Amino acid sequence: MATEIAVVVYDGFDELDAVAPYEVFSNAAARGCDLDVSLRALDADETVTASHGLRIEVDGLLGDADPDLVVVPGGGWNDRADASAWGEAEKGDLPRALAALHERGVELAAVCTGGMLLAEAGVLDGRPAVTHASARDDLEATDAEVVDARVVDDGDVLTAGGVTSGLDLALHLVARLCGEEVAEEVATTIEYDTRGAIHRSDES
Repeated sequence: MATEIAVVVYDGFDELDAVAPYEVFSNAAARGCDLDVSLRALDADETVTASHGLRIEVDGLLGDADPDLVVVPGGGWNDRADASAWGEAEKGDLPRALAALHERGVELAAVCTGGMLLAEAGVLDGRPAVTHASARDDLEATDAEVVDARVVDDGDVLTAGGVTSGLDLALHLVARLCGEEVAEEVATTIEYDTRGAIHRSDES
């Protein structure tokens, strides 16, 4: 049975935060790894506008999916705009949905300031985590344990630092789900050298 991965998008998400993991997972699936990745929105809008103006069509609603893993991009946190990760945190609907998914046993992975949405959902309380450097103070003000790492793997909850760290996060997940060989093949295909430290709770 395929591992269902939903990348949740919202108005103001950072393009690379979402598209980079989507491409990594899609490349892994093309190499025989049993992954099914989709772009999902929380509400009924069929088109979502990202932070730099990219407009994308989603595959459906998050509530209609049955994901094993949900990837949460960041975007525009420090702008404090309505269309941003901060705006989603203020509205509260997405954090509540993420909390409910985690309660159901769904794994959550956040890129950049998507980690702030996990913090708002309460799933980072007492757990190691990282976010974009510009939002570190905000994460430290929560109950998360902020660590210095490119990617933090705390089992069923993962976070990654800045925008390009979504590549490292996704490749790490591919290695977990599909094996190191597939992850290396994908990294070679996209011509990306993984970098930065990965903090694993089982090694701390």
